[in-house]
Amino acid sequence: MSFSSLVSDLTFRDSDMSQISRSRSYASTSATSVSIAGDISSQLHGGYSHPLARSWQAERQLTKSMLIYPLFISDQPDEETLIPSLPNQYRRGINKIVPFVEPLVHKGLKSVILFGVPLAPGSKDALGTAADDPQGPVIQAIRLLRARFPQLFITADVCLCEYTSHGHCGILREDGSLNNQLSVDRISDVAISYANAGAHCVAPSDMNDGRIRAIKLKLIEAGIAHKIVLMSYSAKFSGCLYGPFRDAAGSCPSFGDRKCYQLPPGGRGLARRAIARDIQEGADIIMVKPASSYLDIISDAKNIGKDMPIAAYQVSGEFAMIHAAAKAGVFNLKTMAFETMEGILRAGATIVVSYFTPEFLEWLSC
Repeated sequence: MSFSSLVSDLTFRDSDMSQISRSRSYASTSATSVSIAGDISSQLHGGYSHPLARSWQAERQLTKSMLIYPLFISDQPDEETLIPSLPNQYRRGINKIVPFVEPLVHKGLKSVILFGVPLAPGSKDALGTAADDPQGPVIQAIRLLRARFPQLFITADVCLCEYTSHGHCGILREDGSLNNQLSVDRISDVAISYANAGAHCVAPSDMNDGRIRAIKLKLIEAGIAHKIVLMSYSAKFSGCLYGPFRDAAGSCPSFGDRKCYQLPPGGRGLARRAIARDIQEGADIIMVKPASSYLDIISDAKNIGKDMPIAAYQVSGEFAMIHAAAKAGVFNLKTMAFETMEGILRAGATIVVSYFTPEFLEWLSC
């Protein structure tokens, strides 16, 4: 073979081997891809590769209209007192409410829930008579807020614990146990007083049996059932997450506890029964409280009340724990606030009562 023929033969072989190598390489890459992927539907990463695409994966996204902000209204008109155990939260008298609420309304605040805090000497008694005093903090605040902020949705918490001398959520028998019948009569009267004062929503948190039916019947009798939302604290669990709230509202029981009328933490079936009962009795919204420790109950509430709004209360202890951990450097406050809120919404809530509301109004505007 001549030298030129040898060169030509080697060039052909190199070219042929290169094409075979490229072919094998392409086939190998393709086979490896199929091997890793399996079924095409297993390829998920692309679907949340962008921040906006990640937000689209949420069944519910937090909006300002979902938030309800708790306000503690003192019977001392000029009071503005920081609550040490509840970061950045205050008790405010009637003269301090409008200056505080107005900038929040401008930022998009849609709803508040009112808790009265009677501090005047002699304002508490066994029947909680100050609860529906026309000159009391809640009724005064309802009228003021309705006049100053016509578009603000006003919810009034309905309970007696802040107003009773014993700190329990109803009227007691001589042995110290709760008299359910008398308590329901009293609670329902208070609810009607708040509704007549102008509250858009009454929210009984006392956990007495049958109070939803009693309130609904009295709303019908008063001819105002068609314009008042009845939000029931249907699944309100006893526990240690209410401490900062009780500091704020002065509602700690003077003896005993509330375990005989608030739900036991492990009572999932009992919660389901309470939710179903309150729906049958006429509740328009079902609430679960606390929130983060009871995501399964929020989910149950959504399943039982498929066609109803579900609310969750991110209570004072939850809020204080997040602040404490963030202060200790465990995590970023904003990141955790959103993460907990996303969990609550994912579980099925579409309304959230939260002390983070002022921050969320800022964060959701960014």
